[in-house]
Amino acid sequence: MRYISTRGGMAPQTFTEILLGGLCPDGGLAMPQSYPQVSAAELAAWRSLSYAELAAQVLRKFCDDIPAAELQSLCARTYTKAAFRTEAIAPLKTLEPGLHILELSNGPTLAFKDMAMQLLGNLFEHVLAKSGERINILGATSGDTGSSAEYALRGKRGIRVFMLSPQGKMSAFQTAQMFSLQDANIFNIAVRGVFDDCQDIVKAVNNDAAFKARQRIGAVNSINWARVAAQIVYYFRGYFAATRSNDEEVAFAVPSGNFGNICAGHIARMMGLPVARLILATNENDVLDEFFRSGRYRVRPPAQVAQTSSPSMDISKASNFERFVYDLVGRDAALVQQLWSKVDAGGEFDLAGTTYFANVQEYGFVSGSSTHADRVATIRRVYKDFGVMIDTHTADGLKVGLEHRQPGVPLICLETALPVKFAETIREALGRDPDYPPGCENLESLPQRFEVMDADAGAIKTYIERHTGL
Repeated sequence: MRYISTRGGMAPQTFTEILLGGLCPDGGLAMPQSYPQVSAAELAAWRSLSYAELAAQVLRKFCDDIPAAELQSLCARTYTKAAFRTEAIAPLKTLEPGLHILELSNGPTLAFKDMAMQLLGNLFEHVLAKSGERINILGATSGDTGSSAEYALRGKRGIRVFMLSPQGKMSAFQTAQMFSLQDANIFNIAVRGVFDDCQDIVKAVNNDAAFKARQRIGAVNSINWARVAAQIVYYFRGYFAATRSNDEEVAFAVPSGNFGNICAGHIARMMGLPVARLILATNENDVLDEFFRSGRYRVRPPAQVAQTSSPSMDISKASNFERFVYDLVGRDAALVQQLWSKVDAGGEFDLAGTTYFANVQEYGFVSGSSTHADRVATIRRVYKDFGVMIDTHTADGLKVGLEHRQPGVPLICLETALPVKFAETIREALGRDPDYPPGCENLESLPQRFEVMDADAGAIKTYIERHTGL
Protein backbone atom coordinates (compact mmCIF):
# COMPACT_ATOMS: atom_id res chain seq x y z
CA MET A 1 0.00 0.00 0.00
CA ARG A 2 1.40 3.38 -1.05
CA TYR A 3 0.13 6.89 -0.28
CA ILE A 4 0.00 9.94 -2.51
CA SER A 5 -1.14 13.55 -2.08
CA THR A 6 -4.55 14.92 -3.02
CA ARG A 7 -2.63 17.67 -4.83
CA GLY A 8 -0.29 15.37 -6.76
CA GLY A 9 3.05 16.67 -5.52
CA MET A 10 4.31 13.79 -3.34
CA ALA A 11 6.09 10.63 -4.44
CA PRO A 12 4.35 7.46 -3.21
CA GLN A 13 5.18 6.62 0.41
CA THR A 14 4.46 3.82 2.89
CA PHE A 15 2.14 3.98 5.88
CA THR A 16 4.93 4.46 8.41
CA GLU A 17 6.51 7.15 6.24
CA ILE A 18 3.35 9.27 6.42
CA LEU A 19 2.32 8.18 9.95
CA LEU A 20 3.95 10.99 11.90
CA GLY A 21 3.14 13.78 9.46
CA GLY A 22 0.23 16.07 8.75
CA LEU A 23 0.07 17.92 5.46
CA CYS A 24 1.97 16.54 2.49
CA PRO A 25 4.88 18.66 1.19
CA ASP A 26 2.60 20.17 -1.49
CA GLY A 27 -0.05 21.16 1.06
CA GLY A 28 -2.35 18.26 0.21
CA LEU A 29 -3.52 15.30 2.30
CA ALA A 30 -2.22 11.75 2.14
CA MET A 31 -4.51 9.21 0.48
CA PRO A 32 -4.04 5.55 -0.49
CA GLN A 33 -3.35 5.12 -4.20
CA SER A 34 -6.47 2.94 -4.28
CA TYR A 35 -8.92 1.69 -1.69
CA PRO A 36 -8.46 -1.92 -0.57
CA GLN A 37 -11.53 -4.07 -1.10
CA VAL A 38 -13.20 -6.34 1.45
CA SER A 39 -14.46 -9.60 -0.02
CA ALA A 40 -17.72 -11.29 0.96
CA ALA A 41 -15.69 -14.02 2.66
CA GLU A 42 -13.73 -11.47 4.71
CA LEU A 43 -16.90 -9.63 5.68
CA ALA A 44 -18.39 -12.90 6.91
CA ALA A 45 -15.24 -13.81 8.85
CA TRP A 46 -14.94 -10.38 10.45
CA ARG A 47 -18.47 -10.44 11.90
CA SER A 48 -17.47 -12.58 14.89
CA LEU A 49 -14.18 -10.82 15.75
CA SER A 50 -13.50 -8.80 18.89
CA TYR A 51 -12.97 -5.07 18.40
CA ALA A 52 -9.17 -5.40 18.70
CA GLU A 53 -9.12 -8.29 16.22
CA LEU A 54 -11.33 -6.39 13.78
CA ALA A 55 -9.08 -3.32 14.06
CA ALA A 56 -6.03 -5.40 13.19
CA GLN A 57 -7.76 -6.90 10.13
CA VAL A 58 -9.00 -3.55 8.80
CA LEU A 59 -5.72 -1.74 9.44
CA ARG A 60 -3.62 -4.48 7.83
CA LYS A 61 -5.14 -3.40 4.54
CA PHE A 62 -3.71 0.09 5.02
CA CYS A 63 -0.38 -0.51 6.78
CA ASP A 64 1.36 -3.51 5.30
CA ASP A 65 4.79 -2.24 6.33
CA ILE A 66 4.13 -3.04 10.01
CA PRO A 67 4.42 -6.81 10.58
CA ALA A 68 1.00 -8.39 11.17
CA ALA A 69 1.96 -9.74 14.60
CA GLU A 70 3.16 -6.31 15.75
CA LEU A 71 -0.02 -4.65 14.47
CA GLN A 72 -2.17 -7.23 16.26
CA SER A 73 -0.22 -6.60 19.46
CA LEU A 74 -0.67 -2.82 19.16
CA CYS A 75 -4.44 -3.20 18.62
CA ALA A 76 -4.75 -5.66 21.52
CA ARG A 77 -2.85 -3.27 23.79
CA THR A 78 -5.04 -0.33 22.70
CA TYR A 79 -8.58 -1.68 22.72
CA THR A 80 -8.94 -2.99 26.27
CA LYS A 81 -11.69 -2.91 28.87
CA ALA A 82 -9.31 -1.01 31.15
CA ALA A 83 -9.09 1.86 28.63
CA PHE A 84 -12.67 1.81 27.30
CA ARG A 85 -14.65 0.61 30.37
CA THR A 86 -16.43 -2.13 28.37
CA GLU A 87 -15.38 -5.39 26.69
CA ALA A 88 -17.33 -4.39 23.57
CA ILE A 89 -15.26 -1.16 23.21
CA ALA A 90 -17.98 0.35 20.96
CA PRO A 91 -21.33 -1.24 21.94
CA LEU A 92 -24.50 -0.57 19.99
CA LYS A 93 -27.37 0.94 21.98
CA THR A 94 -30.80 0.28 20.46
CA LEU A 95 -33.39 3.02 21.05
CA GLU A 96 -36.10 1.20 19.11
CA PRO A 97 -36.07 -1.43 16.35
CA GLY A 98 -34.00 -0.04 13.48
CA LEU A 99 -32.75 3.02 15.42
CA HIS A 100 -29.41 2.80 17.18
CA ILE A 101 -26.63 4.82 18.77
CA LEU A 102 -23.08 3.49 18.37
CA GLU A 103 -21.33 4.23 21.67
CA LEU A 104 -17.91 5.68 20.86
CA SER A 105 -17.31 7.70 24.04
CA ASN A 106 -16.20 5.09 26.53
CA GLY A 107 -12.50 6.01 26.30
CA PRO A 108 -10.36 8.08 28.68
CA THR A 109 -11.64 11.49 27.54
CA LEU A 110 -15.29 10.44 27.01
CA ALA A 111 -15.29 11.34 23.28
CA PHE A 112 -15.19 9.40 20.01
CA LYS A 113 -11.74 10.80 19.22
CA ASP A 114 -10.30 8.28 21.71
CA MET A 115 -11.22 5.46 19.33
CA ALA A 116 -8.43 6.50 16.95
CA MET A 117 -6.18 8.56 19.20
CA GLN A 118 -5.44 5.80 21.69
CA LEU A 119 -4.14 3.67 18.82
CA LEU A 120 -2.26 6.60 17.32
CA GLY A 121 -0.37 7.14 20.57
CA ASN A 122 0.78 3.52 20.60
CA LEU A 123 1.66 3.60 16.89
CA PHE A 124 3.74 6.75 17.36
CA GLU A 125 5.64 5.33 20.31
CA HIS A 126 6.22 2.03 18.46
CA VAL A 127 7.65 3.69 15.35
CA LEU A 128 9.74 6.24 17.28
CA ALA A 129 11.22 3.53 19.51
CA LYS A 130 12.45 1.69 16.43
CA SER A 131 14.03 4.78 14.88
CA GLY A 132 15.27 6.43 18.07
CA GLU A 133 13.79 9.74 16.90
CA ARG A 134 11.79 12.41 18.73
CA ILE A 135 8.76 14.30 17.47
CA ASN A 136 6.87 17.49 18.35
CA ILE A 137 3.13 17.20 17.80
CA LEU A 138 1.36 20.42 16.82
CA GLY A 139 -2.42 20.26 16.79
CA ALA A 140 -5.56 22.36 16.88
CA THR A 141 -8.78 21.47 18.67
CA SER A 142 -12.33 22.78 18.83
CA GLY A 143 -13.08 20.58 21.82
CA ASP A 144 -12.35 16.87 21.88
CA THR A 145 -9.31 16.27 19.65
CA GLY A 146 -7.02 18.10 22.06
CA SER A 147 -7.88 16.16 25.18
CA SER A 148 -7.95 12.79 23.39
CA ALA A 149 -4.52 13.51 21.85
CA GLU A 150 -3.05 14.64 25.14
CA TYR A 151 -4.38 11.67 27.08
CA ALA A 152 -3.06 9.33 24.37
CA LEU A 153 0.41 10.93 24.26
CA ARG A 154 0.99 12.08 27.85
CA GLY A 155 4.20 10.60 29.17
CA LYS A 156 5.08 8.93 25.84
CA ARG A 157 8.80 8.77 25.16
CA GLY A 158 10.17 11.04 22.47
CA ILE A 159 6.93 13.01 22.07
CA ARG A 160 5.99 16.58 23.01
CA VAL A 161 2.50 17.93 22.36
CA PHE A 162 1.65 21.56 21.55
CA MET A 163 -2.13 21.94 21.36
CA LEU A 164 -3.90 25.09 20.19
CA SER A 165 -7.50 25.78 21.21
CA PRO A 166 -9.77 28.85 20.84
CA GLN A 167 -9.72 30.75 24.13
CA GLY A 168 -13.03 30.56 25.98
CA LYS A 169 -14.89 28.69 23.24
CA MET A 170 -14.88 25.12 24.55
CA SER A 171 -17.12 23.81 27.30
CA ALA A 172 -15.83 24.08 30.86
CA PHE A 173 -15.40 20.30 31.07
CA GLN A 174 -13.53 20.09 27.75
CA THR A 175 -11.23 22.92 28.83
CA ALA A 176 -10.56 21.33 32.22
CA GLN A 177 -9.74 17.96 30.65
CA MET A 178 -6.91 19.56 28.70
CA PHE A 179 -5.67 22.36 30.92
CA SER A 180 -5.59 20.31 34.12
CA LEU A 181 -2.92 17.96 32.74
CA GLN A 182 0.42 18.56 34.43
CA ASP A 183 2.58 16.22 32.33
CA ALA A 184 5.86 17.81 31.32
CA ASN A 185 5.46 16.85 27.64
CA ILE A 186 2.06 18.57 27.28
CA PHE A 187 1.78 22.27 26.30
CA ASN A 188 -1.67 23.90 26.03
CA ILE A 189 -1.98 27.19 24.14
CA ALA A 190 -5.27 29.13 24.30
CA VAL A 191 -5.44 31.23 21.13
CA ARG A 192 -7.30 34.53 21.01
CA GLY A 193 -9.65 33.66 18.13
CA VAL A 194 -11.77 30.79 16.80
CA PHE A 195 -10.90 27.21 15.85
CA ASP A 196 -10.23 28.12 12.21
CA ASP A 197 -7.50 30.52 13.43
CA CYS A 198 -5.89 27.63 15.31
CA GLN A 199 -6.17 25.34 12.30
CA ASP A 200 -4.70 27.99 10.01
CA ILE A 201 -1.67 28.32 12.32
CA VAL A 202 -1.09 24.56 12.18
CA LYS A 203 -1.22 24.67 8.39
CA ALA A 204 1.10 27.68 8.24
CA VAL A 205 3.67 25.93 10.43
CA ASN A 206 3.40 22.76 8.34
CA ASN A 207 3.91 24.77 5.17
CA ASP A 208 7.22 26.09 6.50
CA ALA A 209 9.26 23.09 5.35
CA ALA A 210 12.52 24.20 6.99
CA PHE A 211 10.91 24.81 10.40
CA LYS A 212 8.88 21.59 10.16
CA ALA A 213 12.01 19.55 9.45
CA ARG A 214 14.14 21.28 12.08
CA GLN A 215 11.52 20.93 14.81
CA ARG A 216 10.33 17.49 13.64
CA ILE A 217 6.69 18.62 13.55
CA GLY A 218 4.07 15.88 13.41
CA ALA A 219 0.27 15.92 13.50
CA VAL A 220 -2.56 14.22 15.33
CA ASN A 221 -5.41 16.27 13.87
CA SER A 222 -7.77 14.42 11.59
CA ILE A 223 -5.54 15.40 8.67
CA ASN A 224 -3.34 12.54 9.95
CA TRP A 225 -4.21 9.55 7.78
CA ALA A 226 -3.76 6.99 10.56
CA ARG A 227 -6.59 8.59 12.51
CA VAL A 228 -8.97 8.29 9.59
CA ALA A 229 -7.90 4.68 9.04
CA ALA A 230 -8.51 3.80 12.70
CA GLN A 231 -12.00 5.34 12.54
CA ILE A 232 -12.96 3.08 9.63
CA VAL A 233 -12.99 0.16 12.08
CA TYR A 234 -16.06 1.24 14.04
CA TYR A 235 -18.17 1.56 10.90
CA PHE A 236 -17.63 -2.16 10.35
CA ARG A 237 -18.32 -2.86 14.03
CA GLY A 238 -21.55 -0.83 13.97
CA TYR A 239 -22.69 -2.57 10.79
CA PHE A 240 -22.14 -6.04 12.24
CA ALA A 241 -23.96 -5.13 15.47
CA ALA A 242 -27.03 -3.70 13.70
CA THR A 243 -27.49 -6.46 11.10
CA ARG A 244 -27.84 -10.22 11.02
CA SER A 245 -26.43 -10.87 7.56
CA ASN A 246 -24.11 -9.14 5.14
CA ASP A 247 -26.93 -8.83 2.61
CA GLU A 248 -28.43 -5.94 4.61
CA GLU A 249 -27.68 -2.25 4.23
CA VAL A 250 -27.50 0.39 6.97
CA ALA A 251 -27.36 4.19 7.17
CA PHE A 252 -24.99 6.15 9.39
CA ALA A 253 -25.83 9.61 10.78
CA VAL A 254 -22.63 11.47 11.59
CA PRO A 255 -22.23 14.87 13.32
CA SER A 256 -19.52 16.55 11.26
CA GLY A 257 -17.26 19.56 11.68
CA ASN A 258 -13.85 18.75 10.18
CA PHE A 259 -15.20 15.89 8.00
CA GLY A 260 -12.75 13.31 9.41
CA ASN A 261 -15.35 11.09 11.07
CA ILE A 262 -17.66 10.82 8.08
CA CYS A 263 -14.66 10.58 5.73
CA ALA A 264 -13.87 7.27 7.45
CA GLY A 265 -17.43 6.15 6.70
CA HIS A 266 -17.00 7.14 3.06
CA ILE A 267 -13.87 5.00 2.85
CA ALA A 268 -15.55 2.05 4.58
CA ARG A 269 -18.29 2.27 1.97
CA MET A 270 -15.73 2.45 -0.84
CA MET A 271 -14.09 -0.69 0.59
CA GLY A 272 -17.37 -2.56 0.17
CA LEU A 273 -19.25 -2.10 3.46
CA PRO A 274 -23.00 -2.17 2.60
CA VAL A 275 -23.88 1.44 3.48
CA ALA A 276 -27.04 2.86 1.91
CA ARG A 277 -26.57 6.42 3.16
CA LEU A 278 -24.03 8.60 4.92
CA ILE A 279 -26.06 11.32 6.62
CA LEU A 280 -23.94 14.37 7.40
CA ALA A 281 -25.17 16.62 10.22
CA THR A 282 -23.87 20.11 10.94
CA ASN A 283 -24.84 22.68 13.53
CA GLU A 284 -25.43 26.36 12.70
CA ASN A 285 -22.00 26.40 11.03
CA ASP A 286 -23.44 24.68 7.98
CA VAL A 287 -20.68 25.02 5.36
CA LEU A 288 -20.71 21.28 4.63
CA ASP A 289 -24.50 21.06 4.51
CA GLU A 290 -24.50 23.96 2.07
CA PHE A 291 -22.12 22.07 -0.21
CA PHE A 292 -24.09 18.82 -0.20
CA ARG A 293 -27.30 20.71 -0.88
CA SER A 294 -26.00 23.14 -3.49
CA GLY A 295 -22.49 22.26 -4.68
CA ARG A 296 -21.08 25.48 -3.24
CA TYR A 297 -18.19 25.25 -0.77
CA ARG A 298 -18.06 28.63 0.94
CA VAL A 299 -15.70 28.93 3.90
CA ARG A 300 -16.80 31.65 6.31
CA PRO A 301 -14.41 34.19 7.84
CA PRO A 302 -13.73 33.78 11.60
CA ALA A 303 -16.14 36.59 12.49
CA GLN A 304 -18.97 34.58 10.89
CA VAL A 305 -18.28 31.32 12.75
CA ALA A 306 -21.04 30.92 15.32
CA GLN A 307 -20.24 29.87 18.87
CA THR A 308 -22.78 27.13 19.60
CA SER A 309 -23.76 24.54 22.20
CA SER A 310 -22.13 21.84 20.04
CA PRO A 311 -18.72 23.57 20.03
CA SER A 312 -16.66 20.74 18.56
CA MET A 313 -18.43 21.46 15.26
CA ASP A 314 -17.90 25.23 15.32
CA ILE A 315 -15.75 24.92 12.23
CA SER A 316 -15.95 26.66 8.88
CA LYS A 317 -12.95 25.15 7.07
CA ALA A 318 -13.26 21.34 7.07
CA SER A 319 -9.76 19.94 6.61
CA ASN A 320 -10.71 16.41 5.57
CA PHE A 321 -13.25 17.56 3.02
CA GLU A 322 -10.40 17.74 0.49
CA ARG A 323 -10.08 13.95 0.70
CA PHE A 324 -13.70 13.46 -0.38
CA VAL A 325 -13.53 16.07 -3.13
CA TYR A 326 -10.42 14.29 -4.46
CA ASP A 327 -12.57 11.18 -4.96
CA LEU A 328 -15.56 13.20 -6.18
CA VAL A 329 -13.58 14.78 -9.05
CA GLY A 330 -12.15 11.48 -10.18
CA ARG A 331 -8.87 11.86 -8.26
CA ASP A 332 -7.84 14.74 -10.49
CA ALA A 333 -5.04 16.20 -8.33
CA ALA A 334 -4.56 19.23 -10.59
CA LEU A 335 -8.21 20.17 -10.19
CA VAL A 336 -8.03 19.71 -6.41
CA GLN A 337 -4.98 21.97 -6.35
CA GLN A 338 -6.92 24.57 -8.34
CA LEU A 339 -10.00 24.37 -6.09
CA TRP A 340 -8.03 24.63 -2.86
CA SER A 341 -5.89 27.47 -4.12
CA LYS A 342 -9.15 29.42 -4.07
CA VAL A 343 -10.05 28.18 -0.59
CA ASP A 344 -6.58 28.87 0.81
CA ALA A 345 -6.82 32.40 -0.57
CA GLY A 346 -10.05 32.96 1.34
CA GLY A 347 -12.33 32.26 -1.59
CA GLU A 348 -14.81 29.52 -2.49
CA PHE A 349 -15.63 27.08 -5.25
CA ASP A 350 -18.89 25.89 -6.75
CA LEU A 351 -19.37 22.50 -8.41
CA ALA A 352 -23.10 23.00 -9.03
CA GLY A 353 -24.07 22.02 -12.55
CA THR A 354 -20.94 19.91 -13.06
CA THR A 355 -20.86 16.18 -13.65
CA TYR A 356 -18.82 15.96 -10.45
CA PHE A 357 -21.60 17.29 -8.23
CA ALA A 358 -24.11 15.05 -9.99
CA ASN A 359 -22.08 12.12 -8.63
CA VAL A 360 -22.58 13.08 -4.96
CA GLN A 361 -25.58 10.78 -4.64
CA GLU A 362 -23.54 7.86 -5.97
CA TYR A 363 -21.38 8.22 -2.87
CA GLY A 364 -24.45 7.95 -0.63
CA PHE A 365 -24.27 11.42 0.93
CA VAL A 366 -27.23 13.45 2.18
CA SER A 367 -27.07 16.25 4.75
CA GLY A 368 -28.87 18.62 7.08
CA SER A 369 -28.27 21.10 9.87
CA SER A 370 -29.41 21.58 13.45
CA THR A 371 -29.89 24.55 15.77
CA HIS A 372 -29.63 25.02 19.53
CA ALA A 373 -33.40 24.67 19.82
CA ASP A 374 -33.22 21.44 17.81
CA ARG A 375 -30.50 20.09 20.11
CA VAL A 376 -32.45 20.85 23.26
CA ALA A 377 -35.63 19.32 21.81
CA THR A 378 -33.81 16.18 20.65
CA ILE A 379 -32.04 15.68 23.98
CA ARG A 380 -35.38 16.09 25.76
CA ARG A 381 -37.21 13.74 23.41
CA VAL A 382 -34.60 10.96 23.55
CA TYR A 383 -34.51 11.11 27.35
CA LYS A 384 -38.31 11.10 27.61
CA ASP A 385 -38.94 8.35 25.05
CA PHE A 386 -35.98 6.06 25.66
CA GLY A 387 -34.47 7.04 29.02
CA VAL A 388 -31.16 7.77 27.29
CA MET A 389 -29.15 10.96 27.84
CA ILE A 390 -27.18 12.18 24.81
CA ASP A 391 -24.76 15.04 24.26
CA THR A 392 -25.34 18.06 22.04
CA HIS A 393 -23.39 16.82 18.99
CA THR A 394 -25.03 13.40 19.06
CA ALA A 395 -28.35 15.26 19.20
CA ASP A 396 -27.41 17.11 16.00
CA GLY A 397 -26.66 13.78 14.33
CA LEU A 398 -29.84 12.12 15.51
CA LYS A 399 -32.03 15.07 14.52
CA VAL A 400 -30.69 15.14 10.95
CA GLY A 401 -30.51 11.35 10.75
CA LEU A 402 -34.21 10.99 11.52
CA GLU A 403 -35.02 13.50 8.77
CA HIS A 404 -33.35 11.16 6.26
CA ARG A 405 -34.41 7.84 7.75
CA GLN A 406 -35.44 5.20 5.20
CA PRO A 407 -38.03 2.49 5.95
CA GLY A 408 -36.43 -0.88 6.52
CA VAL A 409 -32.87 0.47 6.68
CA PRO A 410 -31.30 0.44 10.17
CA LEU A 411 -30.16 3.93 11.18
CA ILE A 412 -26.99 4.13 13.28
CA CYS A 413 -26.15 7.48 14.82
CA LEU A 414 -22.51 7.85 15.83
CA GLU A 415 -22.14 9.07 19.40
CA THR A 416 -19.74 11.99 19.72
CA ALA A 417 -19.20 12.44 23.46
CA LEU A 418 -20.78 11.84 26.85
CA PRO A 419 -23.33 14.43 28.06
CA VAL A 420 -21.17 15.45 31.04
CA LYS A 421 -18.96 17.43 28.67
CA PHE A 422 -21.88 19.79 27.93
CA ALA A 423 -23.58 20.10 31.30
CA GLU A 424 -25.05 23.56 30.71
CA THR A 425 -27.19 22.44 27.77
CA ILE A 426 -28.16 19.20 29.51
CA ARG A 427 -29.46 21.26 32.45
CA GLU A 428 -31.39 23.48 30.05
CA ALA A 429 -32.94 20.49 28.29
CA LEU A 430 -33.61 18.17 31.21
CA GLY A 431 -33.54 20.33 34.33
CA ARG A 432 -30.90 18.13 35.91
CA ASP A 433 -27.15 17.61 35.87
CA PRO A 434 -25.64 14.91 33.66
CA ASP A 435 -24.11 11.87 35.30
CA TYR A 436 -20.39 12.11 35.99
CA PRO A 437 -18.37 8.98 35.20
CA PRO A 438 -16.18 7.77 38.08
CA GLY A 439 -13.03 9.86 38.45
CA CYS A 440 -14.41 12.96 36.69
CA GLU A 441 -16.43 14.51 39.51
CA ASN A 442 -13.93 17.23 40.50
CA LEU A 443 -12.18 17.76 37.17
CA GLU A 444 -13.28 21.36 36.69
CA SER A 445 -11.86 22.41 40.08
CA LEU A 446 -8.33 21.11 39.41
CA PRO A 447 -5.46 23.59 38.82
CA GLN A 448 -5.01 24.49 35.16
CA ARG A 449 -1.80 24.98 33.20
CA PHE A 450 -1.88 26.84 29.86
CA GLU A 451 -0.61 29.86 27.91
CA VAL A 452 -2.77 32.53 26.24
CA MET A 453 -1.39 33.75 22.90
CA ASP A 454 -2.46 35.74 19.85
CA ALA A 455 -3.39 34.01 16.58
CA ASP A 456 0.12 34.50 15.22
CA ALA A 457 1.99 31.63 13.55
CA GLY A 458 5.33 33.34 14.11
CA ALA A 459 4.75 33.64 17.84
CA ILE A 460 3.68 29.99 18.03
CA LYS A 461 6.87 28.93 16.23
CA THR A 462 8.95 30.91 18.72
CA TYR A 463 7.09 29.26 21.61
CA ILE A 464 7.76 25.79 20.18
CA GLU A 465 11.46 26.56 19.68
CA ARG A 466 11.74 27.86 23.24
CA HIS A 467 10.23 24.68 24.70
CA THR A 468 12.01 22.07 22.58
CA GLY A 469 15.56 23.36 22.45
CA LEU A 470 15.89 22.13 18.86
